[in-house]
Amino acid sequence: MSPLLLYIHGFNSSPHSLKAMEVSKYVEQQALGVTFVAPALPNYPGEAWRQLEQTLAEQLQQKRRKVALIGSSLGGYYATALAELFQIKAVLVNPAVRPYDLMAHTLGANQNPYSGEEFYLHEGHVDELRAVECDRLQHPSNLLLMVQKGDETLDYRHAVDYYTGCPHIIEEAGDHGFQQFKRHLPEVMQFLALTD
Repeated sequence: MSPLLLYIHGFNSSPHSLKAMEVSKYVEQQALGVTFVAPALPNYPGEAWRQLEQTLAEQLQQKRRKVALIGSSLGGYYATALAELFQIKAVLVNPAVRPYDLMAHTLGANQNPYSGEEFYLHEGHVDELRAVECDRLQHPSNLLLMVQKGDETLDYRHAVDYYTGCPHIIEEAGDHGFQQFKRHLPEVMQFLALTD
């Protein structure tokens, strides 16, 4: 069975985001023999977490299957918790460190720009996000942090502080989307060690 690479998109994003598409194309073009999956996550944190946790548990039950993660923004927050829970490798791209604080500013009506789906966030959803948090990283060597200092959405310093002890790529300028992400894909795949 081929190794599985799971891409976890961020808040109000989609499997059709630029980074997800770049990873998918790279895996296909390089003929890595890796199964790439980028699920469309529910807009509600509790539902998204349950879906991800169940998917990982099912995949890891299959004999000797290698599984690794790439998470962007809120997806990096989820990927961190999953990597710690299942002791697998993850690459975190401009990850959200305390997304429950940020969600307080998005309570109320929202619309996903990719799907057009409308959804409503309330305080209970903030609590759902907080419940996923890892207080302390037990396996920092499993996590590769990628941040650009020009991130206009998240303060990169929060990630640098939280992921102390993890391998990292810290770049000047850039933005929240992580400019020129695809140039790092060989390094990303090498870190994830999905292929022999």
